[in-house]
Amino acid sequence: MGNFVDKLEFFGLKKALGYLENDPKNNVPKLLGWLQKFDKDEGHNKAYKLLNEAMTDPDNNWNRLMTKVYTDIDAGYRKKSFENMLINFMGGKRLGQNSEKYDCNVPWAILMDPTSACNLHCTGCWAAEYGHKLNLTYDQLDDIIRQGKELGSYMYILSGGEPLVRKDDIIRLCEKHNDCTFLAFTNGTLIDEKFADDVLRVKNFVPAISIEGYEKDTDFRRGKGTYQAVMRAMKIFRERKLPFGASLCYTRKNAELIGSDEYFDFLIRQGCLFAWIFTYIPVGADAVPDLIATADQRKFMYHQIRKFRETKPIFTMDFWNDGEYVNGCIAGGKSYLHINANGDIEPCAFIHYADSNIKDKTLLEALRSPLFMAYRRNQP
Repeated sequence: MGNFVDKLEFFGLKKALGYLENDPKNNVPKLLGWLQKFDKDEGHNKAYKLLNEAMTDPDNNWNRLMTKVYTDIDAGYRKKSFENMLINFMGGKRLGQNSEKYDCNVPWAILMDPTSACNLHCTGCWAAEYGHKLNLTYDQLDDIIRQGKELGSYMYILSGGEPLVRKDDIIRLCEKHNDCTFLAFTNGTLIDEKFADDVLRVKNFVPAISIEGYEKDTDFRRGKGTYQAVMRAMKIFRERKLPFGASLCYTRKNAELIGSDEYFDFLIRQGCLFAWIFTYIPVGADAVPDLIATADQRKFMYHQIRKFRETKPIFTMDFWNDGEYVNGCIAGGKSYLHINANGDIEPCAFIHYADSNIKDKTLLEALRSPLFMAYRRNQP
């Protein structure tokens, strides 16, 4: 991990995590102080201030969320997760250094598809554009992570297809790269007790389980029986005190439900610690334009999600409307990129175009390719 100074900083922060486990209520502000001391980005100062204020108010929704992390999540998993967050934090310094060194974007997170295969046939699925017969081998996935870590990337997001079609390989990757965090967008139907036990063992995997509302709306897009399978998956993880979240796609049909207070309260009761929110984007020949949310629905969701951030103990991320928090578009390696199951290195999961393939170019070569350099030059 980096140079000697980086190692000293990491072990100092790791020691602070030990204090956090002993007395989280009193020591969270101290840990935030440590992080702020090592964080050279002054743009984060406002976030540190808000977090400090939240941690001293027991009624604050962020305070309540942190309390859930300590009451509802396995202690061993929690400790490992926090350690990996620190590694990611330290890796962020190397991202900036390598971006300057190579004059290209270097992503904080890499989204990759282990497979295009899926056990469901969801209405309007953008991933179906790739077909169902493509796969990256275990060695190729392993090498992507190796290259990413050399550049400072320690966050790996898995999509598909259904990534858990390859769950044995995913667990192997989690074991080998135990300094990384793995998040998978999954339909949840392949989560079983054995897989959950493996996750509890490796302690660095978290699922974002797709759900479209209650049973009627979820099964409308995903097929009969999917909702009950999702409820079972959440129960399996909840029983083992494993963290998980929801992946929500709002459409013209379900936006008012997805964005309701009642529905988010339901997700919180199920044990969701976070929710990714996407709006339906019609991609590919099987797209369904009638599912596109209206402008009024997008406005409604924009304001609801921000309200929930101030009131509910769940972390919400709005993929399409949170540009103000991440300085605009994050594609093209600015914060993330997408490697599909054919190995094509794309600027974004919703932009199916590439001039590089991981089978014949390194990750760094792809980041310096004409396509990715055009993103670097033209992104605000």
